[in-house]
Amino acid sequence: MPVTESPLIIALDYPSLDAALCMADQLDPSRCRLKVGKELFTRSGPAVLEALHGRGFEVFLDLKFHDIPNTVASAVEAAAEQGVWMVNVHASGGRAMMEAAADRLAQKRLETRLIAVTVLTSMQASDLAEVGVLASLDEQVAQLAQLAKQSGLHGVVCSAQESARIASLCGDGFLKVTPGIRPAFAVANDQQRIMTPQEAMQAGSTHLVVGRPVTQADNPMDALAAIESELGIDA
Repeated sequence: MPVTESPLIIALDYPSLDAALCMADQLDPSRCRLKVGKELFTRSGPAVLEALHGRGFEVFLDLKFHDIPNTVASAVEAAAEQGVWMVNVHASGGRAMMEAAADRLAQKRLETRLIAVTVLTSMQASDLAEVGVLASLDEQVAQLAQLAKQSGLHGVVCSAQESARIASLCGDGFLKVTPGIRPAFAVANDQQRIMTPQEAMQAGSTHLVVGRPVTQADNPMDALAAIESELGIDA
């Protein structure tokens, strides 16, 4: 499988395997990775991973595991054994849960990247308060990012607005995977904390998750190329 150095991860937010593969077939695995989320994986199962790997793509399996430590460790192991490049958990599941998952990957010598969701990019301070989190959004993200690093994870999912602080707290090598990315030609949709690709990378993000600006474009590769141009990436 070819390995791409691109920071771009295209979200395949589709309800069916056929629709997801139709989009994948319009993209270049040497120029992006793909993200498979809850709906697509629930409907299509491991078949979607096999199909995307067969097309040469590295896959971020975005299932945000959050359960008791052994259950999450076993789920992460199952994902890694299917060859995914990256998988994630919820940092709010706590230290024991994250350590169990990281330890399982190490014990099995599986190289899948394990990252944690800090605070969903659709949430704002008022949403945190409603679920009993009294810390500010920035404080909660920083606390969970540090906990993820201490637990042996490779990085976090975070807003670009938090990337610089996480880099200062956890180091540049700690992965900062940023959804809510909208190029200048795209609208915000339901993400609240958004930046352009260039702004996000300058802020410290290491990987950018982009969905509708590419997948709903008339020509997805042209949209991808426009983002590459903004980032100064030579196609």
